[in-house]
Amino acid sequence: MNNTQYEKIMRRYDERQIRRNRLIEERKKEIYEKVPEYREIDNQIASMSIKAGLESLSSNSSSSNLSEEIENLRVKKGLLLTQAGFSINYLDPPYVCDMCKDTGFVGTNKCSCLKQAILDLSYEQSNIKNMLLEENFDTLSHDYHTGEDLERFKQAELAARNLCENFEKEHGNLLLLGSVGTGKSFLSNCIANEIIKRGHSVIYFSAISLFEHISSYKFSKDKYSMDNPLNDIYSCDLLVIDDLGTEITNGFVCSELFNIINERHLRNKSTVISTNLLPKEIDERYSSRIFSRIHQYYEMKSLSGEDIRKYIKRIERRK
Repeated sequence: MNNTQYEKIMRRYDERQIRRNRLIEERKKEIYEKVPEYREIDNQIASMSIKAGLESLSSNSSSSNLSEEIENLRVKKGLLLTQAGFSINYLDPPYVCDMCKDTGFVGTNKCSCLKQAILDLSYEQSNIKNMLLEENFDTLSHDYHTGEDLERFKQAELAARNLCENFEKEHGNLLLLGSVGTGKSFLSNCIANEIIKRGHSVIYFSAISLFEHISSYKFSKDKYSMDNPLNDIYSCDLLVIDDLGTEITNGFVCSELFNIINERHLRNKSTVISTNLLPKEIDERYSSRIFSRIHQYYEMKSLSGEDIRKYIKRIERRK
């Protein structure tokens, strides 16, 4: 990521703080107009705080009494606020990110929200964020499966929810298998959305874009002057690879896939892969060495049924 991109992200944090401060000032003005006594107490507290600060520097024992008086005035302010019909937190509107207070940093470390913003910009994942608004556990439905297909979907859903629930305790990996439209990508998106909500970094790639991205870096003449995307691919908290098998598979792809699976396992990082391939086809296409790693490290869930998207279109045409 270059300086221009980084500055662009940090401007967003500055804008968040400016908007919040502006909102606080607008609300304070509203309160002053409706509750004049509130302004008077604010002025008293400001004056007494200065006095208490000066007295603490001179080791004057009366500063402790001033602190107590200031606290009493703050309690009175809270009462005036609620009696006038305002929330006790009216002048403390929520932050977009409570962890970093919309600064991007927790202490001297990058907040998880800043890390995710960098990943989103680096890998152009903003369109994924929009998709996750529609595809998440809150919008999940069992209406599109029946019988054995429904049972398989519920089992895969349970595995997805368990991965999220245990994410902080242990890294889990999930391989979702099934034909087109059975819900594999939907469940992958549910997991990605939940992990982002919990403050962890997520990178989402289709298999085609993943290997194209690695290839463009590795075969670039200027690769030594670029950020190495493999650092993020290996170390992000969750990597989602969608539609494995749709890429052109060759020795390079097999080698990189093995490295990703192996390296992320060594780093205790979670990975979710969806594919239309059968287990036997994965073995034949990518090598027994890769399938052995997947079989050992991943929980595998198979989905079945007709294409949900075609089913939905048929229902819509009947309306």
